[in-house]
Amino acid sequence: MNPFAPKKEELNDSAYWVMVEKIRDLVPGAAGRTAEFESLGIPTNVLCDGPAGLRINPMRKGDSNTYFCTAFPIATLLASSWDTALVRSVGEAMGNEVLEYGADVILGPGMNLQRNPLCGRNFEYYSEDPLITGKMAAAMVRGIQSQGVGTSIKHFAVNNQETNRNTVNTIVSERALRELYLEGFRIAVQEGQPWTVMSSYNKINGAYTSESHDLLTKILRNDWGFKGYVMTDWGGGKDPVAQMKAGNDLLMPGSGKQISEIIQAVKEGKLEEKVLDKNVENILNIVLKSPKFRGYANSNKPDLKAHAEVTRKAAAEGMVLLKNGNNALPFSNIKKVAIFGVGSFNLISGGTGSGDVNEAYTVSLVQGLENAGLSIEEKSMKEQLDHIQKAKAKQPKQLFFFMPPAVIPEFSVKPALASAAAQNADAALITISRISGEGADRKAEKGDFYLSDEEVNLIKIVSSAFHAAGKKVVVVLNIGGVIETASWRDIPDAVLLAWQPGQEAGNSIADVLLGKVNPSGKLACTFPMKYDDVPSAKNFPGIELPDTSTRKPGSPLEEAFLRAKPAEVVYEEDIFVGYRYFTTFNVPVAYEFGYGLSYTTFDVSNLVASSGQFAGKYEFSVDVKNTGNTPGREVVQVYLSAPAGKLVKPAEKLVAFAKTSLLQPGETQTLHFVLTPRDLASFDEATSTWIAEKGNYEVRAGVSSLDIRQKATFELAKNLTVEKNTKALVPEREIKVLRP
Repeated sequence: MNPFAPKKEELNDSAYWVMVEKIRDLVPGAAGRTAEFESLGIPTNVLCDGPAGLRINPMRKGDSNTYFCTAFPIATLLASSWDTALVRSVGEAMGNEVLEYGADVILGPGMNLQRNPLCGRNFEYYSEDPLITGKMAAAMVRGIQSQGVGTSIKHFAVNNQETNRNTVNTIVSERALRELYLEGFRIAVQEGQPWTVMSSYNKINGAYTSESHDLLTKILRNDWGFKGYVMTDWGGGKDPVAQMKAGNDLLMPGSGKQISEIIQAVKEGKLEEKVLDKNVENILNIVLKSPKFRGYANSNKPDLKAHAEVTRKAAAEGMVLLKNGNNALPFSNIKKVAIFGVGSFNLISGGTGSGDVNEAYTVSLVQGLENAGLSIEEKSMKEQLDHIQKAKAKQPKQLFFFMPPAVIPEFSVKPALASAAAQNADAALITISRISGEGADRKAEKGDFYLSDEEVNLIKIVSSAFHAAGKKVVVVLNIGGVIETASWRDIPDAVLLAWQPGQEAGNSIADVLLGKVNPSGKLACTFPMKYDDVPSAKNFPGIELPDTSTRKPGSPLEEAFLRAKPAEVVYEEDIFVGYRYFTTFNVPVAYEFGYGLSYTTFDVSNLVASSGQFAGKYEFSVDVKNTGNTPGREVVQVYLSAPAGKLVKPAEKLVAFAKTSLLQPGETQTLHFVLTPRDLASFDEATSTWIAEKGNYEVRAGVSSLDIRQKATFELAKNLTVEKNTKALVPEREIKVLRP
């Protein structure tokens, strides 16, 4: 049941309900549809959820066929590949399923910034960095839309938490908005040309985003040139007339009350018809591009087998090797493995809520290893499967499909069982899993951001037993967002960050563990030493304000999705988010932004620049050589350090990146980069301009934000005004922001 669906008693128009009944089952499980006007030749457009794959019902009443979709890797994993071509290929497969299952627009990609590691929907989002976010989203949009269907990039904007998401007023500086929270969207809009944009639930500096003319017209259309239409998130905003005036063209899922308010406003002269004409024009321009309008006859039979291969490859490419002591990986001369951890048998393919997918299967780690030719130590596996079965029998019924299932307690392994396993197996694998999703944020507690006591004991007991037998232990992190690792990472021999890898999870993990794929993923988010080190920790997720309404608490569904308690959050960390903060303030981290190991080694050398002066652009190249014994890929990350001036700046910011092809041992590839004036610029609130301040800039080419291999400097002779923007989204009050 859709909690946002219009109630029949709201509308007495029988023609409306005839139309609704006709189109609602075109694609069962779709999130929504636009209105159809058959006499005018205007078809409905079907909108489906889908940041990690199309979400529709797999079964249909009276139909023996199945309509499963591919569960692709989560966005955070895809960003960790640092490979836009790979992400585009995922988009192409995803878009094909949208097309063949009869939908028109997929509601994704999600691309809010990962401001804080506890945001419940970080799994849907790419990175803490706007450049990675924008480039990945643009690649995904291009891939999906290459199939003749549309995307809806979301949630525009600053939807960086789930707590009080429907009401929270986000107070943030113009500069942080422009440089961080809007920048990824700008890149995606200008480079990807998405058909639609979805406004978010929250307020920005006092106005709901769907009612913000500053956001939706001044910035999105005037400054960036967006040509598609804007839709609300489901049930977003309060005032439909204000939404029309702001440039939020489509209200989802729509209600009779909203229609009545808009008609009444026109009659009373409070809403000009030309505003509605423009809203309708924006929608129709996209409808005219849709498969429905083109008369495309969908097959309902996408090539799911081929798409499974795409997700298997993409997942392996985005996994990050965090530790590999004593060359524990890849497995060599390993025939039998002991498997520990509930997650090993119940791998989590993705998050919950609208980012979930109804896939036909998820390959477990056990299945993946067996498919790769390994055998599993039976006694320890049997005891854990018995534990899982008993725990599942005690689980409460899931109240709503958006809500995550109850967590199965971790298996309490006895030292004797671990020792016996160590005698019977060649190595041990321990999986630590986390699930998160829509409607709630994570907690900085044991069992969530921190490992539970049972999980730590599991790692300690298994590692002790296997190390006593001279055998290796590998921890696999099957997680959707950042967790604490510093306190326990020294115990096992290796740590592989597998993220939530989609439906081929076990096969993809096995490909990396056995060396079929050399890991080349790099972190697109920082792993802090502890949660309190995160710059937004002290103000996430903000505060609840006095509630003057007479609202009574509702069901868990209502509380999660329709909660209306007023709240606010102040972004006091300002522009210092993620690595920008940790590097500028010299705060130690567990694993820095851009970090990731390989089974081989690389040399980054020979930085050659076109000039020591910036004259419209700055071109340079670096050589990357595989100096090890295994074929592999490396990511070169380019950071820029700007001179001191009027504007405070972070110690460095990412301005470019590139990933090599698969380099054979001894092979060298030259990577070329071009920096533009925009790469040098910061946003000046006083003039609403992007300016590059004169002085000496340092280019830093490396393999992480802290592992810089080559440097060069160039001079900008005079201040440069790069771009003029509209004055917009000014905070209601002065913000005391963080400064070095």
